[in-house]
Amino acid sequence: RAMSASVDARARAPTTRWTSRATTRAATTTTRRAMRVRARAACKLTTSVIAPNLELALRDVDDAVRKGADVVELRVDFLRDDAARGTLGDAIEALIKASPVPVIVTNRPTWEGGQDDGEESARLEALWRAHECGAAYVDCEALAAERFFAAKPATATLRNGKTKIILSSHNYDETPNDEILAEIHAKCVRLGADIVKMASVCNAVEDVARLEKLLRTKGREIETIVLGMSEHGQVSRLLAAKFGSFLTFGAIRRGEESAPGQPLLEELRDLYRVPTQTAATKVMGVIGNPIGHSKSPALHNPCLAAAGVDACYVPLLVKDIKTFLASPLFGSKDFVGFSVTIPHKEDALECCAEVDPVAKQIGAVNTLVRQPDGSLKGYNTDYVAAIEAIENAMEKKTGVAAAKSLDGKTVVVIGAGGAGKALAFGAKFKGANVVIANRSVERAQALADACGGVAVSLEDLASGSVVGDVLANSTSVGMQPNVEDTPTPASVLGGFSVVFDAVYTPLETRLLREAKASGCEIASGLDMFVGQAARQFELFTGKEAEVELMRDAVLSSIKR
Repeated sequence: RAMSASVDARARAPTTRWTSRATTRAATTTTRRAMRVRARAACKLTTSVIAPNLELALRDVDDAVRKGADVVELRVDFLRDDAARGTLGDAIEALIKASPVPVIVTNRPTWEGGQDDGEESARLEALWRAHECGAAYVDCEALAAERFFAAKPATATLRNGKTKIILSSHNYDETPNDEILAEIHAKCVRLGADIVKMASVCNAVEDVARLEKLLRTKGREIETIVLGMSEHGQVSRLLAAKFGSFLTFGAIRRGEESAPGQPLLEELRDLYRVPTQTAATKVMGVIGNPIGHSKSPALHNPCLAAAGVDACYVPLLVKDIKTFLASPLFGSKDFVGFSVTIPHKEDALECCAEVDPVAKQIGAVNTLVRQPDGSLKGYNTDYVAAIEAIENAMEKKTGVAAAKSLDGKTVVVIGAGGAGKALAFGAKFKGANVVIANRSVERAQALADACGGVAVSLEDLASGSVVGDVLANSTSVGMQPNVEDTPTPASVLGGFSVVFDAVYTPLETRLLREAKASGCEIASGLDMFVGQAARQFELFTGKEAEVELMRDAVLSSIKR
């Protein structure tokens, strides 16, 4: 039973026989649905109200509607105060009447990941009370479907034109294979669903491809909702309208998510523009691990909207970039370009059919662009942006024109990964002497040999024996949440004229803060970030980027 939350939960869950009285009831409708291609309605933005009592729930309904919810889900299993007072039914009726938008009423049991641990008969009675009160939707677990329909009051009429039944399946362990997903979906239809909801944990981003395939193959037979839980599955929510999901969920407030991987409702509406997505919408994204800190979506999406480009830019938590790019979904032509960040920049090079000559020399790419034949071409936009940021800081410090400010100077680069390679080669292109400091001296030596530099250990740098004009950190040390970390002690910073940090969250890292206190001119990773993204935008879209809009969008996102 792949639909239940876990092996233990399955053992506790009341059993359901799939041979069903609902099979006959649903057969005619299923056949009719399968015989025609349905006109698709816009994906509905939905939020879950998980307040503990009626008063707070009414507040949250108002807040959800104000923030753009098309539908509100009332999670009545969270209304513990009203349940304890014996007023749950009255609270359900009051909330349905008070909501200015359609309502889904859900009373999720503990054995399916919810809060209700009471008698099953009382739980189902609450759902039928919602049906009686005219809720637009009632959500029942597929595992409880037969009991739910058997509990129908004599006065209730199915398909009454007011209330649709959502039968939902949740898997908190994994996303099953295509065959099992299709089987669960078909059983929900046979049991009498008006709408099928499939939610499953994605243990890798490639799992989302199976959910998208389910929508593509089954979603025209009957309205279907798919939700990939976990950060790996978040893209299923962000691209819900493109994929054809009936609705998608966003949280009202940060920290009040009703499921893992749930974005904010306002982000779905304003940043990812779910209401304007169609099947034709193109997709770009940033590939990394970790990826939650990335401000790339906050930067690219406003620029796409301003340029009138029908595309959405999403974060993609990727374990293995080769596996990701080989997947049927993410390897398709709808995914037109990718930004690449830590730790995939070097491996991305091997995924390209063609590589820009500079990127090939550097040995790392941070940009992948889909070509007309479906292959990928790799570029490196890091090196120009980083060097420009450093040159501008050098001009302020020395008075030498930025374009000539690195000629003959010594640039010490911390890190020998993809960003380190971009900095090292970029500095070398400008006539600088390059020193590579890295935790692995072997990797430092390999990069030094490639760019004509010198390799040292991090211990050498920390001892003060390494001197230079510019110190450039290319690692993630000091990035949120580890903001008190720094790649080198403050005692050595005073020997440099300029200190650069590729980290931009926070804007002022500990390294930059201590460099400023030591009298150095500092160069922020924000300048590099915006500069490289502007060039990526042009490669993705063929349009000139609005750099100031990008900068303002990132700063606004960081402040939030």
